[in-house]
Amino acid sequence: MNDIVSTTVPQAAVAAQSKGALTKAMIVDQALTIASGQGLEGLTVGLLAEALGMSKSGVFAHFGSREELQLAVVREYYQRFETRVFQPALLEAKGLARLQKMIHLWMQTSIQELSAGCIFISGAVEFDDRPGAVRDELVRSVQTWRAALKRAIEQAVEVGDLKKDCTPETMLFQIYSYVQGLHHDARFLQISRSVDIATQSIQQTIDQNRSHRA
Repeated sequence: MNDIVSTTVPQAAVAAQSKGALTKAMIVDQALTIASGQGLEGLTVGLLAEALGMSKSGVFAHFGSREELQLAVVREYYQRFETRVFQPALLEAKGLARLQKMIHLWMQTSIQELSAGCIFISGAVEFDDRPGAVRDELVRSVQTWRAALKRAIEQAVEVGDLKKDCTPETMLFQIYSYVQGLHHDARFLQISRSVDIATQSIQQTIDQNRSHRA
């Protein structure tokens, strides 16, 4: 009898933990959908509970506060961004091939987000002057991505694909600004050629810095 109890209790605990993890993942997924369209500040426990058909207490059982929920959303968004954009690019050889793959996948993601919204961009507007854990997490995520992009530019210089006098900080600023401009012009101003303009501008920046051997 003791053997049965000692075996079934851990299994029941594991099953409960698995169910709890699935529920938490479902909550975060729905929260990310809401935050993408309405911003992190538009994310409320009441709205989330209604969308999921859960009680507020049910949501709070997994997230002790609204801030904790917002943090989970930022982390999930970055994890998906990294999986979709950064990790596949690492399969390419160091140099222009990897840099262009990163930019291509980033642009694809940005175009898909034109109808839904980007957590990094909306979060920067909402939390640029609001110190706290959510702002810190947003900054950490964006800086991690920018550092990866800058490193790809530096590697392209090191292997000779980009000119030796290429300034990685400047090139990063230019590329990043074009992608941000794409969101502004396409979503806010609804300029139909925004995608083409951003794509061409980024390519021009690459071509201006491309070495003769690349």
